[in-house]
Amino acid sequence: MDFQPSEQIRQAGLANVGSLFRSRVDAAPERLAITDLQQSLTYADLNQRVNRLANYLSGVGIRHGDRVALLARNCIAYLEVELACAKIGAIVAAQNWRLADRELSHCLNLVTPKIIIHDAALAASLDRLELVTDRRLALGAPYEAALATACDGEPEVIIDDEDGLIILYTSGTTGLPKGALISHRAMVARSFAYSMDLGVPAQNNFVAWPPLFHMVSTDHALSTLMRGGQVIVVDGFQAGPLITCLERFEMHWFIVIPGMIEAFLAALKDADPVIKGVAMIGAMADLVPPQQLAAITTALNAPYLNSFGATETGLPPATGNVIAIGERPSQLSKQQSGGCEIRLVDGDDNEVASGMPGELTMRGPTLFSGYWRAEQTNAEDFRGGWFHLGDVFRRNADGSLDFVDRVKYMIKSGGENIYPAEIEQVLLADLRVADCAVIRQSDPRWGEVPIAVVARQDADLTADDLMQLCAARLSSYKRPRAIIFIDQGAFPRSTSGKIQRHELEARLNTD
Repeated sequence: MDFQPSEQIRQAGLANVGSLFRSRVDAAPERLAITDLQQSLTYADLNQRVNRLANYLSGVGIRHGDRVALLARNCIAYLEVELACAKIGAIVAAQNWRLADRELSHCLNLVTPKIIIHDAALAASLDRLELVTDRRLALGAPYEAALATACDGEPEVIIDDEDGLIILYTSGTTGLPKGALISHRAMVARSFAYSMDLGVPAQNNFVAWPPLFHMVSTDHALSTLMRGGQVIVVDGFQAGPLITCLERFEMHWFIVIPGMIEAFLAALKDADPVIKGVAMIGAMADLVPPQQLAAITTALNAPYLNSFGATETGLPPATGNVIAIGERPSQLSKQQSGGCEIRLVDGDDNEVASGMPGELTMRGPTLFSGYWRAEQTNAEDFRGGWFHLGDVFRRNADGSLDFVDRVKYMIKSGGENIYPAEIEQVLLADLRVADCAVIRQSDPRWGEVPIAVVARQDADLTADDLMQLCAARLSSYKRPRAIIFIDQGAFPRSTSGKIQRHELEARLNTD
């Protein structure tokens, strides 16, 4: 090789979350950076607090690569912790405060944190656990006192773009959560994808209301602060504050997720707000009944984002399409995201032909850096230099992609492969169905058979009605063997609104 860049040249090309946030501070120190609808901080004010926290953490022994566990509800301090750790090279392990003791203990001890920063109200949860660290810092008065003791100078730490930034936990169908390590490189690339795929203006307002321990809020809140916009922090789904945000702030993308749409529609009808302006709404359209898609897009006068991303990948691999206002789609074909490569492969990792189902594999700069302390899983999921998502798609002749289902949800019945999502799409097309999930049930003859669990929109809907619908639209082996009706609120859901089929299976099989 004739030319080898020097270490100084390499360092000049690095980009990390802390330095890109600092560049926005220098460019517009008095611009509003963050608010919780009660108090607001400019970029200069936020940076001063971030630096004080970064220097406090360094002063108590937190070093490059150390983990800082964060157990808190959505608040301004949450993003202060993430930015402070970004500036000193520490890794935030973002904990789900809704977890049972056993799961929370696993998630904390998995990453061996040097300190736990937590809501004071969640101290009792920590007291019940056997943890590898005793050092804690409670938000509120202790947190503010810690900041007051530290200087506000910029930390002098060189951060490599492959250094870890944050660990977000992914829930599996079996076992305990895995910790996905997201690097500075991946988070910066996700910020670029945010702009490229969604066309988000640089100085945009973003409402971070889903839990900040989830990628949809953390990714896009940090992206907003790296790009000079304002983050509005709301603690979870609260219809009143969210309607206030829609009335006060113009925004390019407003998050709407499955499980909250029906209640939000009712609140919007009662409030009849004058909405400032939203360019698009939504996420995970596959999990939303078509009639709800039509209703919420009409109510907010904005198309619904037909997204497909993951904690491990960010917005890619297939977030590039929207559903028109008022549309009740019968098909949800997606467009491949920019900035990534994808392949659809069979069980032997051979690429499948167009029109054939195959597992989606991806590579690109938004990808995470593997699961924490999970070498065997990483070797399997990154085999061949591609990340295997575990999601089955078909590529259409026009290049668009149709989601089929998760590999792990596939039902093997008498030698045939049945994808529950295909059955769910047929059931959700009936306006009398509010929501549904198809699960597996063991069968002495066929091994496994599909069972449909349905919430009714119309109390007169019967199992025979749905069986006839399935008979008209599905091959005989794909038809559910039984229809079970439950209340819509009885569906177990993840923090992102997804129905947790494994919990539903376990509950109904136990019953």
